[in-house]
Amino acid sequence: MREVLAEAAFQLFMERGFERTTVDDIVARAGVGRRSFFRYFPSKEDAVFPDHESCLADMTAFLEAAGDESDAVDVVCDAASLVLRMYAANPEFSVQRYQLTREVPGLRTYELSVVRRYERTLAGYLRQRWAGAADGALRAEVVAASVVAAHNNGLRSWLRSGGEDDAEGAVDHALRLVRRTWGEGGAAGAVAPEPQQEDVVVMVAPKGAPMWRVIQRVESALRDG
Repeated sequence: MREVLAEAAFQLFMERGFERTTVDDIVARAGVGRRSFFRYFPSKEDAVFPDHESCLADMTAFLEAAGDESDAVDVVCDAASLVLRMYAANPEFSVQRYQLTREVPGLRTYELSVVRRYERTLAGYLRQRWAGAADGALRAEVVAASVVAAHNNGLRSWLRSGGEDDAEGAVDHALRLVRRTWGEGGAAGAVAPEPQQEDVVVMVAPKGAPMWRVIQRVESALRDG
């Protein structure tokens, strides 16, 4: 019934426009009563994004099943890829929804709230993995935001192509940047313990080096020390 209602709603949104479609129109097209609609969707906006609740549940289960021996950044990047697979499973619908959300400001706002829920889920996992580490909570927020931003960059590139480009390739390319920058196997991603107050570390960097490279070398020196 949830799928029937979502399909009926989206057909009407594309035919009449989101604002001109009412819940009564949707239930009439689906052949059910208003109570059935609100049993599955609190609002019209929810009917545009019927698959995100199950995807969030899948992501949560994936993170809970991940072992502590895995690179935490790899885990959250792989978890983000679940969202891509959801979109890629139905390219035509995904592209039409993308176009619809670009036209309706309320849907863009709703979409941002959904994206924020994914980000909070990833950050919560990372905070747990890095609990007690220096700047663990801060790093969790920054990395989670980076993963979501990179994933969405690749995803939207594919959506703007009308679903013609390589969705997986675009997202993988974007997430590789996150893995290289923050991965625990690399210098920037290593979570080092707090140094003792008497420790002194000297690091030399070329003049004009970007700040992220300087931070990378500092963290590497602290870890090696």
